[in-house]
Amino acid sequence: MTRRKLHPEERELWQKVAHSTTPLPEALRRERAAPTPSPEKSRDPAPMDDLYKAFDVGTKAPRPQSQISTPQPSTRSKPAMDNKTFGKMRRGKLAPEARIDLHGMTLDQAHPALSRFILTSYSRGLRLVLVITGKGQQEDPHDPMPRQRGVLKRQVPIWLRMAPLQTAVLDVSEAHIRHGGGGAFYVYLRRSARR
Repeated sequence: MTRRKLHPEERELWQKVAHSTTPLPEALRRERAAPTPSPEKSRDPAPMDDLYKAFDVGTKAPRPQSQISTPQPSTRSKPAMDNKTFGKMRRGKLAPEARIDLHGMTLDQAHPALSRFILTSYSRGLRLVLVITGKGQQEDPHDPMPRQRGVLKRQVPIWLRMAPLQTAVLDVSEAHIRHGGGGAFYVYLRRSARR
């Protein structure tokens, strides 16, 4: 491979780039400043050791503190509501009395809307409501970084088990396929004091 000669404007550009760089670590500068050994003499390994130390070559990378894990479905021991009603609800035999659709909302929009909906439904004496979250966006096969799907689907059950909603919510369960399946939740509310 032969090198072509640089034009004056290319040489000037190269000089600007070379002057804008930051200096190398001390170990690398020492190696460059050292006289080049003759071919019959062996190289002194000391400058290379300094170079390896400067760049942490050969050391183990620190382990991350927390591992990212895929949420696993929780194993349910016993529903908080009576078994007969719970069975009807899981089979889609109970019709929700009200519903809210959180599709397309951000977390900042969805949380207050869900809180308002649940507390209003509770104060009206409703028992079974449907919260539609959606399953999340489809994964992009060309995306270089894997992303978790369904932020609302993961976050809504957490919100429902936190104050102030936990006082109104008796049970949360994934909806039957006729009411949205994996993209919706049944929220069974406690009896309100008004009834």
